[in-house]
Amino acid sequence: MRMGPVVPVLVVEDVGHARETAEALVEGGLKVLEVTLRTPDALKAIQRMNLVPGAVVGAGTVTNDKQLGEALSAGSEFIVSPGLTDKLGHAAVKSGVPFLPGIANSGDIMRGMDLGLKHFKFFPAMANGGIPALKALAAPFFQCKFCPTGGVSPDNASDWLAMEQVLCVGGSWAAPAGASPETITGLAREASGLAA
Repeated sequence: MRMGPVVPVLVVEDVGHARETAEALVEGGLKVLEVTLRTPDALKAIQRMNLVPGAVVGAGTVTNDKQLGEALSAGSEFIVSPGLTDKLGHAAVKSGVPFLPGIANSGDIMRGMDLGLKHFKFFPAMANGGIPALKALAAPFFQCKFCPTGGVSPDNASDWLAMEQVLCVGGSWAAPAGASPETITGLAREASGLAA
């Protein structure tokens, strides 16, 4: 979460472009790459992106312990989930992998803290009330840090990053579908320049 202000959230439809997408993002300054398990080739994409020097590749949209195991076998260096269940939480903590579970309310955060976690993904950020909601949640959980994802864009990323408890934001805008490597590098360079 401290390696850059923006974590690209990637939905890889064509595994043939996975490596060049990762190369373009890393060249632009975004090294931490979240590949969502939303497509059939996501695990293959993780394996290919792991070949890119400087890339730190993890799996997102991990919803159960089976997917956790598959993601780790594919070489994921971190795990992101849209929510937090006891079963997934225990499995992720036991594995020792950096784990960023999604939270939307106080109960979610408390469940995570019971597992020894202090870093969370606030998701879906805008649908859950945006910055005012996270400020309200962060106040009683001052020891926690957050990565808002869902509705975060170049227009509002700096506002999120201005919050003391926000270490980074997640978003898909740095690597839009069908964009050329040059375009992705340019977008990544802009994103990596945001104040964290």
